[in-house]
Amino acid sequence: MTSASAAADKVQDSRAFEAVARAGYVVLGLLHLLIGLIAIGIATGGGGDSADQSGALQQVRDTPLGLPLLWVIVVGLTALAVWQIAEAIVERDPDAEKRWAHRAKFVGTAVAYVAIAATAFTLAVGGTSESAESSKTLTAQVLAMPGGVALLVVVGLGVAAIGAAFVFRGVTRAFEKHMSIPSGTAGRGIRTFGTVGYVAKGIAVGVAGILFVVAAVTHDPNTAGGIDSALRSLAGLPFGQVVLWLVGAGLVVYGVFCFARARYAHM
Repeated sequence: MTSASAAADKVQDSRAFEAVARAGYVVLGLLHLLIGLIAIGIATGGGGDSADQSGALQQVRDTPLGLPLLWVIVVGLTALAVWQIAEAIVERDPDAEKRWAHRAKFVGTAVAYVAIAATAFTLAVGGTSESAESSKTLTAQVLAMPGGVALLVVVGLGVAAIGAAFVFRGVTRAFEKHMSIPSGTAGRGIRTFGTVGYVAKGIAVGVAGILFVVAAVTHDPNTAGGIDSALRSLAGLPFGQVVLWLVGAGLVVYGVFCFARARYAHM
């Protein structure tokens, strides 16, 4: 066994570390609840905050217990990211292709958790963070590079594919393989919340990916703005207010599902 595998096994054998990692799912649930509520506010004409992780974290910061909560978010998501890395290291699927696909998924998820934790850390130490503006700035820099248009199209298609994967996971209930879901009414509720939540998140992420492609084709970095721009763009569609309200409600449901993951996820 390599030193990395030994370290990963040690992490996964720690009950204390597992408890902190499970708390990371609670943190994810809280953030998705807030993002969903902001989206619903936009749909009803009262949403001024960014409907993304940055906007949700800023709402947390503005509460009376905002600072300690931000540090809880940093610790919880960092622990969850480390746990995902450990999962990638100890992954031993006999099919080599599946093994590396699983490892890529674990590492990608860890990177996403670290990015949110970094945003929370920035706010906790008194900084500012605007996800939408960061996306637009990065998009402008990529477009200015040789081959930047093609690269941005690839990025956009990749993000859209991730959104499609969320939808697929929700429709097929693939998330059940990673949880010990109880029987009875509670189990049915968790499955329903998981299906609705994954589909809603997939739609939001997928639209964000499409916007990156549009930004590349039109050479307009202002088109790209992450989840917030994706959700706001839904409002401009026919029956967009209704669609946005439904997606926002779905993200709230996903947040509740994350609370269930904290309890029933295989760790």
